[in-house]
Amino acid sequence: DVCSSDLFDATLGYGGHSLEILRKLQPSGILYATDVDPVEMPKTVERFAKQGFGEDTFVAKRMNFAGIDRVVAESGPFDFVLADLGVSSMQIDNPARGFSFKLEGPLDLRLNPSKGKPASALLKKYTQEELEELFTEYSDEPFSAQISKAIHSAFSKGNEIDTTTKLREVIANALAYRSQQNRKDDIKKACQRCFQALRIAVNDEFNVLDEFLDKLPDALKPGGRVAILTFHSGEDRRVKKSFQQLYRLGIYCDVAPEPIRPGAEECFSNPRARSAKLRWAVKTRD
Repeated sequence: DVCSSDLFDATLGYGGHSLEILRKLQPSGILYATDVDPVEMPKTVERFAKQGFGEDTFVAKRMNFAGIDRVVAESGPFDFVLADLGVSSMQIDNPARGFSFKLEGPLDLRLNPSKGKPASALLKKYTQEELEELFTEYSDEPFSAQISKAIHSAFSKGNEIDTTTKLREVIANALAYRSQQNRKDDIKKACQRCFQALRIAVNDEFNVLDEFLDKLPDALKPGGRVAILTFHSGEDRRVKKSFQQLYRLGIYCDVAPEPIRPGAEECFSNPRARSAKLRWAVKTRD
């Protein structure tokens, strides 16, 4: 019965998922949520408060979801855990955050802009070979060699790559040799993949996800369920591997045999959902 359940939204974001949960959760359930974004999270919490969702039903914590064990120490295990690993629309659409190659802004890409170093610093730190490996491993970029070479060539000439449009221009120049028929699409997809790879690296997202997956079983009540939305093959592989390993060990009694993908209608209404994959698991009852 969701109305009396304890639930956890690992990635609050704009709060779309949390709001739908809260509308079904009352009167006696509690939703805990985490997010690392110091810019957007307070806006979401304030918006929820204005709709009447106070700390008796909604508890938000500004922290990384890899610290789910610290939340459980306060709340106890959960009946349901949700993690949407995609970047939220308000982050993408804010040029100052540097998440979109389509908008002019600083090449930042940090989920928490007050912590760590921006993507522009990461580009300078990596050797050409390390960049090539990054783009290959973190985004399956087929032109990683050409792009990493172009980036280091720009640096060697004394050029800065400290904005989103400067990186987009370097990527476009690296693929200028492509046929006119394919060039525009190749550049667009390469920008998407390279920005994604840099974002994952800047925020250490794979290690965060691995830590979260390791802690999940102890965060769920017996019979508790988890659902994870991924938007990248590397994320999906990690979720699939963890769920299947824990299923074989008997910790999960059921897992998604295949990921659930959005239908054509959803992709049309929300193009950003096109690459989404949802996997779920159910913890074994004692």
